[in-house]
Amino acid sequence: MKGIYVFKHTNILVVEMETQRTTVILEKDVYDALVKESLQEYKTSKSLSKVLNEILNKSLMNKSKLTRLIHSRKVASTTAKEFESFRKGLSEKV
Repeated sequence: MKGIYVFKHTNILVVEMETQRTTVILEKDVYDALVKESLQEYKTSKSLSKVLNEILNKSLMNKSKLTRLIHSRKVASTTAKEFESFRKGLSEKV
C-alpha cells in the first residue's frame, strides 16, 4: 500500500511508493516538531503522515516555483556595478 507510515513513539519513518520502500530515521527535534504540528493541527499525533505530506508538498511546490522563476524569460538586465549603485541609492534614502 502506498503512503507514509510512522512507527508510534519512534523517530522511524517508512515511505512506500509503488514498489519502492524507504525507511527514514528522523532527527529527534524533527520528529518532535512533526508531532507538535500534528497535535496542533489535527489534535492527534496519528496525523504525522498528513503533516509531513503537507510540508513536503509546500516545499516542493516552492522549489518548483523558484526554479521556474530562475529559468524564466527576464524582463530586465543589469550589471553588478549598476546593481550596486542602485542598492547604495536605496540605502541612502532610508
